[in-house]
Amino acid sequence: MSSPNQTSRRIITIVGPTASGKSELGISLALRVGGEIINCDSVQVYREIEIATAKVPLDERRGVPHHLVDFIPPEVNYTAGEWAREALRKIDEIEARGRAALLVGGTGFYLRALRQPFFESPPTDERLRRRLVKLRERRGPAHLHRILRRLDNESAARLHPRDWSRVQRALEVRLQTGQSLTAQRHARPLPPPQAARLRLFALTPPRAELYQRINERTKAHFRVGLVEEVQALLERGVPADSSALGAHGYRRVVEYLRGERTLESAVEQTSLDVRHYAKRQLTWFRREPCVEWVEGFGDDPLVQELVAARILNG
Repeated sequence: MSSPNQTSRRIITIVGPTASGKSELGISLALRVGGEIINCDSVQVYREIEIATAKVPLDERRGVPHHLVDFIPPEVNYTAGEWAREALRKIDEIEARGRAALLVGGTGFYLRALRQPFFESPPTDERLRRRLVKLRERRGPAHLHRILRRLDNESAARLHPRDWSRVQRALEVRLQTGQSLTAQRHARPLPPPQAARLRLFALTPPRAELYQRINERTKAHFRVGLVEEVQALLERGVPADSSALGAHGYRRVVEYLRGERTLESAVEQTSLDVRHYAKRQLTWFRREPCVEWVEGFGDDPLVQELVAARILNG
């Protein structure tokens, strides 16, 4: 239960494209306001997925507690709805301790799930999921999309045929409940009270500098052992098509290990993938309401001072 103080407290939220310095800005602000960080990145939730995730090492967190990092096994396909429910619990726990909660990360779909909650989807039917996985492996993701088009045409129209995880989930919901995903979306619950307290700051660094950072970071990831990390995960049984290994960088390494591309091609394609992703992130957040844009990188002390001044001055 929130106290009157907690009800009026703003929840600082730092978003923006990958490699823009969100983590550094979040830590700087948390130190100023006495806060704790809740991860809002869909890859950082996974354990054992390390090198290409930009998780902040423990010795660089400067004593700031980080939540919802490294707590999901890589075999599990963790959903945005699950993250939103857990993030709300963490906000309440942090504020109950008299601390400030900060959301930091670039997964816009996670943030939207918190601000505009999804319907309560049925728990996964593992037997049904295995059947759909086998069908996808045998016939391809486009086949699942064609089935969805027959059962839930509106959802199929919203989803790309290659977005197999969401196509598969839409099929699961339709087959388990007898209702389309679209119909159930109309019954979504009201936003939680915490959603009205979010104050969103979005970083928008110079595009050329951002892309240069992405290129350099991608090369560094491969240099320090990304291929070996993916190989170890595959050898211990993590599915190649899991959500964790579908992350940028990881999927191209899987293709390299399968002999589908050269190592040089994997590096180049990963850089391109991440640059495109950064562009999509900026487009996503421009469509979100009530965003305060901040020019520059979050690891720039001047940017940190600017955002801190905005917060402290209301």
